[in-house]
Formats: sequence, structure tokens, C-alpha cells
Amino acid sequence: MQEVLQKAEVLIEALPYIQRFNRKIIVVKYGGSAMVDEELKKSVIQDVTLLKLVGFKPIIVHGGGKEISKWVEKSGMEPEFVNGLRKTDAATMEIAEMVLNKVNKSLVRMVQELGVNAIGISGKDGGLLKVDKKYSDGQDIGFVGDVKDVNPKVLFDLLEKDFLPIVCPIGLDDTFQTYNINADDAACAIARAVHAEKLAFLTDIEGVYKDPGDKSTLISELSVSEAHGLIGEGYIGGGMLPKLNNCIEAIENGVSRVHILDGRIPHCLLLEIFTNRGIGTAILGDGEERFYLS
Repeated sequence: MQEVLQKAEVLIEALPYIQRFNRKIIVVKYGGSAMVDEELKKSVIQDVTLLKLVGFKPIIVHGGGKEISKWVEKSGMEPEFVNGLRKTDAATMEIAEMVLNKVNKSLVRMVQELGVNAIGISGKDGGLLKVDKKYSDGQDIGFVGDVKDVNPKVLFDLLEKDFLPIVCPIGLDDTFQTYNINADDAACAIARAVHAEKLAFLTDIEGVYKDPGDKSTLISELSVSEAHGLIGEGYIGGGMLPKLNNCIEAIENGVSRVHILDGRIPHCLLLEIFTNRGIGTAILGDGEERFYLS
């Protein structure tokens, strides 16, 4: 009986969050270890499917960096990175597009297996993602795109028809040349364009720490002003810096809340969104209501 009551308490705890975000758009950037481990992959897809079934309007934007690197190496090439960004020549671009489309359709299949209709698209479809060539500190890194415009009509149409859109981050420039896009950048641009209520990053880190060396300094909620302060004071570095800047930009462009979650934790999305005490870091606008007690 105690176990049954605990289940009931969990459902009741989720109720206000379901009410608050019913029919709201949530963009999930899916990447990292959660894309490689089959059990984690299954739990992420279950989470997103549940969000859909309880009334959210989820959109998945996925990466595939580890899978791309694997196939680049299989082709006899060496993956090359400049300031954390993959250098993408014509041959690598061809591999990246094939791999991302393969990943995309495997995610569609997994969602379909759970009884929800999903449609996989790339940023090429319907002119969804238009890009300019991206440079890294002035260095040419090949066919890597910087999102300059999003046409969200295709996403709104799919959501209106009750589909779950799954987007792979490939876009076109003004001459219709194909470019690879950093999945974080694509997710942020899409979240801004569809005025998402939430943007969730599934990563290989627990969240934002004031001191990365001290696990007790995990920050549950962070306002944009506080985030600027941490960056200015030099607390944020490495791969977290561009991610946090993306979060700030998304908030400043109309996204209500951004979550940084550890995708290695099974069902991290549900734990963060539907419980009073989340497990990652939520970044919110300065005027937004805080959910957590500390």
C-alpha cells in the first residue's frame, strides 16, 4: 500500500506542472551519452513521448557527433576540431548528413513504437534553417553553418496536426549549399522562433556549478543576471561557456525557461520538469517566478 501511495504522491506532485505547461511548446536538445547508450536512449524517448501524451508540444533537436566521428574514422579520415567545433570538409559533410539522417529516422522509429506519430525533418525541409558560413576565431572550419533565420511554419504545421517533430541540424545557405550546424545552436534558434516555453539541453554534465570542482555548488535555478555575473567573474569556462551563452540568448529572445540536464540520468527530463526539486540547472528570466526553495 505504501508503494501505491508513493506513486500517487508523485502523480499529484506533477499535476501543477502539467497544468502550467499544457499545450506549451518544449524544445529538447538531445545529445551526448544519452544518444549512445541504448537504455538511456530508450528512457529519453519515453520521457518525450510522455510529455506529448500529457499535453505538451515537444520538438526534438538532435546531434550525432560521436556517431559522425565513428563513421569519419571508418572512412579512413581523422576527425578534426577547432575550438570545439568539427572542421567539416566536403567529404565529412557528406558523412555527417548521412549519419544524422540515419539517427533521425531511428528516433522516429522509437517514438512510433510508443504509439505517438513522429516526423523526422532536417533544417533543409521547408527552409527551416537558413545559415551563413561560420568561422571559429577567424578560422575557416569548412561547411559549418551559423543559423541566421528560422522558418518555423513547418514545425507549427506538424504540431497543429499532432505530430512530434524530430529535427536534425543541417541547413542551407543562400546558394543552397548544405551546412552542418551545431545542435545546441540549432535548438536555441528553433526555441526562439517557436516561442518555446521551455528549452532543455541533455548533456554529459549535471548542470551549472559555481565551482566545477565542488559538486555541492550545483545551482538549481539561475537568473539571466546571475548567469551574466558568473560569466563576468570567470566562474564559467570550457564547453559550459558557449552553452550558457546560448541559454541566456534564448531567454532574452522569449524562451521562458532553459534547463541544463545530465542526460546520463535515466528519465532526467521527467525528474526536472515534473518534480518540486529538479536535478539540473534551470535558467530563467529576471522576472520569472522561481519554482525551487533555494
